[in-house]
Amino acid sequence: MNKEIDDLSSAVTSDQTESAEPTHEATRESAAAWRDGEVEQDLTDALHQSDSSSQGTMASNTVPYNCNSEYFKLLRFGVDSLYLSYQGELFPEVKERLATLKQLAQHPEADQQAQAQYPILGHIFEVKDKGSSIFPYVMEDGAFRISLSRTGKKTPMAYVKLSSRYLCSIKPIEAEKHLRRILDELGVLENSAHVSRIDLCADFVSSENMESWGRDAWITRGKKIDAHAVNEKFTGWSIGLGGKISCRLYNKLLEIHTSGRTDLIPLWREAGWIEGDPVWRIEFQLMRDVLAEHGLISLDSVLANLNGLWSYASTEWLRLTLPNPDDQTRSRWPIHPLWAYISSVDWKTDLNTLSRSFKPERLPEDKRILTLGISSMASFMAKHGITDFDEGLDRYLLALHQHLCICGEFMGLSAGDYLLEKVRLRGKEYNIILNIDEADQKRLEVEKAAKNYRKALEGE
Repeated sequence: MNKEIDDLSSAVTSDQTESAEPTHEATRESAAAWRDGEVEQDLTDALHQSDSSSQGTMASNTVPYNCNSEYFKLLRFGVDSLYLSYQGELFPEVKERLATLKQLAQHPEADQQAQAQYPILGHIFEVKDKGSSIFPYVMEDGAFRISLSRTGKKTPMAYVKLSSRYLCSIKPIEAEKHLRRILDELGVLENSAHVSRIDLCADFVSSENMESWGRDAWITRGKKIDAHAVNEKFTGWSIGLGGKISCRLYNKLLEIHTSGRTDLIPLWREAGWIEGDPVWRIEFQLMRDVLAEHGLISLDSVLANLNGLWSYASTEWLRLTLPNPDDQTRSRWPIHPLWAYISSVDWKTDLNTLSRSFKPERLPEDKRILTLGISSMASFMAKHGITDFDEGLDRYLLALHQHLCICGEFMGLSAGDYLLEKVRLRGKEYNIILNIDEADQKRLEVEKAAKNYRKALEGE
């Protein structure tokens, strides 16, 4: 690594007579920043600070400069996704209950499917009808997707994905504490959380043209480099997909318009984002293998070394450069100004605003639901040649009621009860309505109290 850093540093600070002008791939903005030398000098200073610690702490390349220039404005950065595993053993009664709930989820009747729920500590988890051979039980809400195994010393008791939306509202260490309390309700945990995967991201605005360079500008240990477009509009780059490290640089604003996720927009605004400016995200996905190579297994050790992980990913595993056709040694190519800013994000700072609107429910937007309703009503009116709104609405509602009556009669239910079954089923999917029978809920509460009593006796 030291040789690579020395090569890079010497390239960045090389005489301007050898590199006075950027290659044709660079935009005017990047060329101006490059000639000024400000960004490259920052990166050079940072790289000289990136010696590895003998205590196992990874090197980092952070620098104390202002990232909010006209060329580059950092909006936020953080852990985007987190996958944790826990060794342990499920309680026998929990395994029995999960097996029953999974059977309910597989039941052909909607009223039975709607009861496949597991409420814990304010969460109403949906129990899935399918799992895997290793983790047969899966339950999920807007914060966690928890996969649980039957038993076995080699297989983790739980494998959990913490959602991106949840991690926008809480610090990872606090999120894990809450998760651990949930898992304590399900079984006996034997050790701390191990990280199976972590995604680190940074959102930013830049005047740089993200498709102004070619594939040769990326210097990487990854095997794949791909540019992406939707409807002929450039959307970003992906590097090393499928490997133990991968990177994506993509138009996040365009992506959230497609996904409907809007919780990031208020956070960007608080960081100074001006509506209309494209927001780009750089995201590194680091799998367990690469974390273990650096001696990082537990969540605590990973979170303590985020600067080092970001530095490794953005200076050793991947770099964006300004290609020099006169120099065949690619390691000497100057760092692209955009990459100098990206690679120098300081993960020790705590400047991010956390979302205050998160709830563990998985709720669709009203706009999406109502759009489907409009489409349904418009199709009905067009089919029957109706152009008057009031007439169309009256006839549509009448036809809808008749349809509910027919469907309910077929199942021996009233129109209202038939619709309520559908509501409960959606309520289970959205993690918002608890459908468990009151008698069953009371029985579960008694069983839980008895279990806690036994625990207390054993602890005496």
